[in-house]
This record gives sequence, C-alpha cells and structure tokens, in this order.
Amino acid sequence: MTEAYAMVFEPILKEKVWGGRRLSRYGKALPVEARVGESWEIADLASTSASGGGGGAAVSVIANGALRGRPIGDAIGAWGADLLGERGLARGREVGEQTGAGRVVFPLLIKYLDAGEHLSVQVHPSPDYARAHEGAHLKTESWFVVEAEETALPDGARVEPSVFVGLNEGVDEAAFRAHIADGTVARDLRALAALAGDCHTLPSGTVHALGGGVLVAEVQTPSDTTFRVYDWQREYGRPDRALHIDEAVACIDFGSAGRGDGAPVVRAGQGGRAAWTAYYTIDAVHGACDLGAMVEAGAFAVVMVTRGEGEIVGAGEAVPVAAGTTALVPAACVPGARLVGGDALLSLVITP
Repeated sequence: MTEAYAMVFEPILKEKVWGGRRLSRYGKALPVEARVGESWEIADLASTSASGGGGGAAVSVIANGALRGRPIGDAIGAWGADLLGERGLARGREVGEQTGAGRVVFPLLIKYLDAGEHLSVQVHPSPDYARAHEGAHLKTESWFVVEAEETALPDGARVEPSVFVGLNEGVDEAAFRAHIADGTVARDLRALAALAGDCHTLPSGTVHALGGGVLVAEVQTPSDTTFRVYDWQREYGRPDRALHIDEAVACIDFGSAGRGDGAPVVRAGQGGRAAWTAYYTIDAVHGACDLGAMVEAGAFAVVMVTRGEGEIVGAGEAVPVAAGTTALVPAACVPGARLVGGDALLSLVITP
C-alpha cells in the first residue's frame, strides 16, 4: 500500500454573483470573465444544498503523488488514522453518519472566498435547530482576512471593507422581521472593519455577511446549510433569490450571543493562535516552522499559504507551496514534517 504523504488538491471553483477575479493571484485558473467567489480547497461533501454549494457533491481530487487523480475518500480509505489521526477519524466517522455519506469523510471544509460585492446576509443552523431538523447541519466557520480593499456600489458610492457579525444592541425578532420585509435589515447588523490579518470566528446560529472587497481564507465544519434573509438587492440591483426567513429566525439568538459576543476577533497578522473551536484550531505562522513541534501528536495538519512561497519537506516528496496553495499533511507524517521558506511566508496551520 502507498505510504501516506502530503497532498495538494485540484481547487473546486464556484462562480458567484458577488464574486471577483482576485483568486487568480493565488494560483487559481479562473474561467475567462467569470466572477469566481469561492475556491474549495479541501472538500468531502456527498451532497451540497442548493442555497450553499449549489447542489450535487463536492469532493476534492488529489493533484500530486501516487494517488493523483483520485478523490480524497480513497486516501481516507487507504490510510485511515494514518491520515486523519484517531480524533480526526472519529470526527470524520461522525460527520459521515450525520450527512448520510456512508463512510468516513474529511472533517473540515477549507476554502478561499473573494467577495467582489457583499455576500448575502445569512445564518447557519443553531445546535437546537440542527437537532430538531433532519438534514440541517451545524456550520461553525472562521474567516482569516487575506486582503481588504475599498469597493464601489453601482451608483458610485464608496464602500469600506467590512464584515458583518451578529446584531446590534436592542434588535429583537419583531424588528428584524420588519426590516427584512422593508429591505433595511442591513442597519441591524454589527459591522466591523475588515483588516488583513484579522480572524473572525462565527459559531453556528450567528447572523453574518462578508463585505465587498474582502478576500478571506475560510475554515469551517463540513456543512453548507445556509439560510438567507437579505441579498442586497437595493444596493446592487440583484435579481431576487429565495430567502429562508422563518428558518433563519429560528436559528438566531436575539440575546448577547446574537450580538456577536460569541464571535471573537483575533489580531493574528503577526502570528499566533487565530481561532480555537470545538472542531478545529488555526495558527498563523510567519516563515518556516516545524509542524511536528507545533501540532499535537496524532493530528493531521492543513497548511494554507496566504503569502510568499516555500515547501513542505519530510512528508514524502517535497511539496512546493506558494500563496494560494493548500496542503494536507497526514497525521503519520506530521512528526517529521517541516514548512520551509523565508520571512515573507505567511501560512495558516489548521488542526482538528
């Protein structure tokens, strides 16, 4: 059997009405003139929702080494705990059972998002909602801001780069529903300046939107159940899309958690722990690092390079990396693996 090795994957590109062209700077071969909003770097979803991933499966294909051209599930089946570690294997089995995949799946979903315009105002199922509704899955996510720049509305008004996380003080369900109905719900959102190097973690049930001009690396639990409440039709003149108001309102906590109190902002641009959740941790790393020294024994590591270039060594054949490269280092390889590169290298190291 082929021994485990560090893998990279073919990106799964998704065109979006709010997308842009910046992902070409990160090594993505974008279709001509397409507005690409998402690059799914590592995905293992047997199905996606029409309101999220667009329906159908989304499964990453390995792009290097002996398993090149094969789906990530083949590596999981061949290597098991050597790939995912015991904790990752247990989590992948749990997610596979919850989603009906019928097998152990990769327990995270790793993406880049390029918001040329504001994304829809949305929420993902709360724990209570997910328990009560079959097919609705939790989605806790973190956004690490890679780029943030000013954009313009169709009428020429300038828009500062922002992220919208939670609700303002005093917004209750009645006011929220009323403002959805009259198209003014954006005033209810807690707007934060988007700054490169900041990391925003959004627990399930937090109403949110990524603002125009912001490009993020996103780490999340493997679910795309999404309930939209507003799509910025007034601001961008978009055609109407389906909304899911009752479902969204059922998920939102209109107390302190709903105001974003459970969604911390971490200034990780200088390095250090960027996010910690029950499902994953994210560390921002400048320059070279010894993965074996920084990753807990028995855990896999995902390395997302957001700036600079280098290579991963000590995990099979050396893997060259540059801005936009995402690599999965199997748990069995982590003890001997190193990320090498100069001071310009900025990477996210994600572990379960």
